[in-house]
Amino acid sequence: MNYKFGNLDYKINRYPVSTNKSLIAWNSADELILNYIDENKISASNLIIYNDRFGFLASFLSDFSPSVIVDSKSQEMAIALNLELNDIDSQNFRFYNPLDKLTTPIEFALIKIPKSMELFRLYLEQLAEVLDENSLVICGFMTKYFTSQILEIAKEYFYSVEQSLAVKKSRLLILKKAKSNKNKTKIIEVKLNDNVNLKQYPGVFSSKNIDYATQFLIEHINLRENDSKIMDLASGNGVLAYVIKVKNQNCEIHLVDDSFLSIESAKLNISGENIHFHYTDNLNELNKKYFDFIISNPPFHFEHETNIEIALSLFEESIKCLKEDGHLQLVANKHLNYKTHLSKIFNNVVIKAENEKFIIYDCFF
Repeated sequence: MNYKFGNLDYKINRYPVSTNKSLIAWNSADELILNYIDENKISASNLIIYNDRFGFLASFLSDFSPSVIVDSKSQEMAIALNLELNDIDSQNFRFYNPLDKLTTPIEFALIKIPKSMELFRLYLEQLAEVLDENSLVICGFMTKYFTSQILEIAKEYFYSVEQSLAVKKSRLLILKKAKSNKNKTKIIEVKLNDNVNLKQYPGVFSSKNIDYATQFLIEHINLRENDSKIMDLASGNGVLAYVIKVKNQNCEIHLVDDSFLSIESAKLNISGENIHFHYTDNLNELNKKYFDFIISNPPFHFEHETNIEIALSLFEESIKCLKEDGHLQLVANKHLNYKTHLSKIFNNVVIKAENEKFIIYDCFF
């Protein structure tokens, strides 16, 4: 879809492509950020951009030669594809992850405020190392997702915190006069049982407890005696892989996730020569007809967006990775009605267990 700003007319696509025409690659908060920069004639030699999921801001602000913080492999792919689509040289960009130590002083930063307030704090903590009292940070958000916690966190790092007027249901948070706040990232501990706490970085799914769907799946894991090569698909902090490893110390486990912070969190919880980590948004790099068992609590929330298309794509890819006698087990919210979709991929879809909210499927060739 095309968007025109000033003399720039760029096509910005979603990645992965969605069949839902109502889902586009930017929102009015992105537009408000561009307008603020234009109206205030902002020019900075060192710009950094956070949470630019599809590269909308990176594309339109490419003349700034910005640094971009990449949270996921799909974000990295989306930005690369949109830069190429618009003949923008990616060599002018510098890419970092949220745990990197920044060393170049930053004059100007843009943040699309994430759903996770822990992740928002991590962004500001990373920035705090390279900001000074003259740096400017602009945060965009949709007004319906505003919480007072946004202001509370911002005030931990800045003396001046101001909100713009609402435009098209979006606002800006304008942050100035950075404090010398040098908080260290707090690795979060999540209780698995009375003897084990798992660790994860801020922004990783379900930081207060093991989410209820995963707990339900753990109770009903169908790990067969000969299931020796296993994939934890959308692994998060690695909780399912950890539980399976306890059940079978000799198995080979591959943890797969699109989220950089998730993969790094999983590395805190499970290790060994038979443990392999894959930071990727698809299964192309995984061996075909290799796995005995794939287990998953697949994602269907992406920030504030609900979208099952990515999970369905992973189901279709997973069958290519399974041996003929292999199986896929997953847990899902009942209302998603995954059985209809799974039955088009697998010959045999069995309901292993269900309660008032969740359902567990075991899928076979």
